[in-house]
Amino acid sequence: MTLLSKSNKPLEEEIILSQGLANKSYSISTDNIHVTVWPEFLDSKSSLIGDLFVWAYHVKIDNGRDDAVKLMSRYWRIIDEKGFVQEVNGEGVVGDQPVIASGGSYQYSSGVHLRYPSGIMMGKYHMKKISDENVFEVTIPNFSLDVPSIKNIVN
Repeated sequence: MTLLSKSNKPLEEEIILSQGLANKSYSISTDNIHVTVWPEFLDSKSSLIGDLFVWAYHVKIDNGRDDAVKLMSRYWRIIDEKGFVQEVNGEGVVGDQPVIASGGSYQYSSGVHLRYPSGIMMGKYHMKKISDENVFEVTIPNFSLDVPSIKNIVN
């Protein structure tokens, strides 16, 4: 099954791998749902003088279950190197509540900005089994947000 982005372009794992992000991945599995995240520092979008550090993060969700699931909501906890916490709750991801078939996958990209060059993100998805509508929680792996050019990073 090939999933499409909002622009109807296929979302393939090769897209992420071709960006050179494969060696910076973070993965975890919960109830046969495998979540992999690739953070990417966007230096062209950041200002070291203006205290704005921007990252994209690319997520791939693989459904290893025997039934389809629907991603209902997400929760993110983002902590910068000074301990400032941002929390994000909302329906779906990037405006979508995808249904992921058994054996299928879904990918999306989003972003985050911090006032400091280092931080960490962690979170969870709430998913619903299509077969019986039971809702369960899927852990998103904790991942580090560190400006690659700065020494003495925190994470």
